[in-house]
Amino acid sequence: MVEVHLDGVGKAYDDVAALEDVTLHVDDGEFFTLVGPSGCGKTTTLRAVAGFEPPTRGTVCFGDRDMAGVPPEDRDVGIVFQNYALFPHMTVAENVGYGLRFRDPPGARTPDERVAELLELVDLGGLGDRDPEELSGGQRQRVALARAIAPGPDLLLLDEPMSALDARLRESLRTQVRAIQSDLDITTIYVTHDQEEALAVSDRVAVMRDGRVEQVGSPEAVYRNPDSRFVAEFLGENNVFDGRVVADGPAGVRVAVGDREFVVPGTGAPGERLTFCVRPEQLRLGGVAERGSAAHQTESGGGENQFDASVETVEFLGEAFRVHLDWDGRQVTLRVPEEPDGETVRVGFDASDVHVIETADVATPSR
Repeated sequence: MVEVHLDGVGKAYDDVAALEDVTLHVDDGEFFTLVGPSGCGKTTTLRAVAGFEPPTRGTVCFGDRDMAGVPPEDRDVGIVFQNYALFPHMTVAENVGYGLRFRDPPGARTPDERVAELLELVDLGGLGDRDPEELSGGQRQRVALARAIAPGPDLLLLDEPMSALDARLRESLRTQVRAIQSDLDITTIYVTHDQEEALAVSDRVAVMRDGRVEQVGSPEAVYRNPDSRFVAEFLGENNVFDGRVVADGPAGVRVAVGDREFVVPGTGAPGERLTFCVRPEQLRLGGVAERGSAAHQTESGGGENQFDASVETVEFLGEAFRVHLDWDGRQVTLRVPEEPDGETVRVGFDASDVHVIETADVATPSR
């Protein structure tokens, strides 16, 4: 196992910057995920760690060893590519054992023993004599994983290995990959654009955008406390509201959004812009709205934080309903256990469920 340090890593192709000042630390034995939209730089970062893309500037270190000038084959890294890159002329067992031609297996085992052990580990015992084309996509993915870890590398790199699989198989295999990584206690860097996958398997995640790291943290911390609007909107569904501070008080600040005022945590001076978010599952539905009805003021919860919105579409997800609302031209999404009844509903949320993303000083308009 090994710790991985990236310090100020940049990568440019002619005049195009693929990476800008990427600084990361991956702990020994950690499952660390790079997540972000296509073109954000996550695969380039992985390739810089692997040695395929030497940085234009900055350093990549394994422990205290600077890897500048060290070729990929000397980095003790196992890699699983997006397309698996299995050898079609070799059997499953021969594919798994390919790296053992150049390096003895760990633990005083013979190559055949190591291959048999790994095929059992990835639930492919008894399939060693088959050709890769005889396997399903999920089985080929597991062959590629077994081949990558056969020599006992210090570091495992996974570049969107499940992107070609269907959703149900992805969910099953990501659990298996995480279990195997945990059993082997191998430092792993995983690349994916799938937010749910990143949250499900990782010890920590780094959210990337335009060649930069936006935020690093545990899945729960990044999901619940995004540092930026981009992270808030990229990781799962979120409702982001832009407002202006009206007043500060002991329970938080009062923020005007459109023609409504909400109480949110924190402090601020009148006139400041403030952006906050509330996850769909934290919004509560109060039923058919009756504007001005005192009877409806507590049904949706949220105290003062309520508004009326029009139901646009309702999607049945099995465990919940996803409701798309229109609130004075703003799109709002919530998840509720029961389908709403009516075309207009009252929505509420608690101040404790609000996360403030950012504030900015602006001039208070003169009166």
